[in-house]
Amino acid sequence: MRIGCPKEIKNNENRVGLTPAGAKALVASGHEVYLQKTAGEGSGFLDSEYSQAGAHLLATADEVFDQAEMIIKVKEPQAGEIKKLKQGQVLFTYLHLAPDSEQTQGLLKSKVTAIAYETITDRDHRLPLLTPMSEVAGRMSVQVGAQYLQKTMGGRGMLLGGVPGVPPAHVLVLGGGVVGINAIKIAVGMGARVTVLDRSLPQLRYLDDIFGSSIETLWSSQAHIEETLPSADLVIGAVLVPGASAPKLITRAMLKLMKKGSVIVDVAVDQGGCVETTHATTHADPVYVVEDVLHYSVANMPGAVPRTSTIALTNATLPYALKLANAGWKKALTDDPGFLLGLNTHEGHLTCEPVAQEQKLTYTSPTSFLRGS
Repeated sequence: MRIGCPKEIKNNENRVGLTPAGAKALVASGHEVYLQKTAGEGSGFLDSEYSQAGAHLLATADEVFDQAEMIIKVKEPQAGEIKKLKQGQVLFTYLHLAPDSEQTQGLLKSKVTAIAYETITDRDHRLPLLTPMSEVAGRMSVQVGAQYLQKTMGGRGMLLGGVPGVPPAHVLVLGGGVVGINAIKIAVGMGARVTVLDRSLPQLRYLDDIFGSSIETLWSSQAHIEETLPSADLVIGAVLVPGASAPKLITRAMLKLMKKGSVIVDVAVDQGGCVETTHATTHADPVYVVEDVLHYSVANMPGAVPRTSTIALTNATLPYALKLANAGWKKALTDDPGFLLGLNTHEGHLTCEPVAQEQKLTYTSPTSFLRGS
């Protein structure tokens, strides 16, 4: 198979869809890899490393899209990239379609076979291709929040861990999944007071077992959120409903309960955010203020640490990319029901049910395209 990896063009997105090691593995399996020149430089990978791995270097994204039967990326295709996609091509990347009707319509019009990292599950119903970036974003969320609590950044002027004689900042984590756990690890490690809310009692018990008296756990309800917000200095939005838009747990009116200069880091922004006032921002212009509360909602947070993120992502995506390349998308998805859940669009049909429900579009079961495969 001919596999293409273009340079990412989203604002300050320095990750790349394949490491040189990933390209080498695909070439060793008999496939051709076409990489846009300098695509890996943002992550610290030189063109020469890809050449040594056996990849073909092409000057432009147009050439990569023209040559490739499968496109491997990191972030969702931007408007200009969608125009380069074509029927019969496989797109393998993060999509986050639920809150993005424009992208959905573009992919349907292109008739590309789009497989989303974030809706693939494993045998334990986990999200193996979302997990590494959730780990990165969860850990970054506290680092970023601590930075914006500084007065010079517009925050309350608080040190997250406090000092002897001065209480630490209070961190409220909404959601105890992968993002939440990683946010808690960093917040506890920095000496913050931490409260986590989740709707799964087994998960709350698990968190209590891990962190013990270092954190407070609460059942997630509107009442508990409203009770906790007045004391929160930093709120981490770590909510995920796979494939669907995130629920709005904090309304605009609830922001008035918070202190002036407190900070919200909404990691759920890729799925629309769990705060009503969230809108996607960029690394170039990451924050804005609503009701005296700083909002940080960069939609590609791991892009700020591309070396770590690219290696972690390729570790997770490469086995799936090899399955697609070796067996073809139909057989690869037929053989793995969890992989099949990654199919979001095919030949103009929407094949992800949560996206169809969110956007009120016609849903076509992905299994209907596997018959006779």
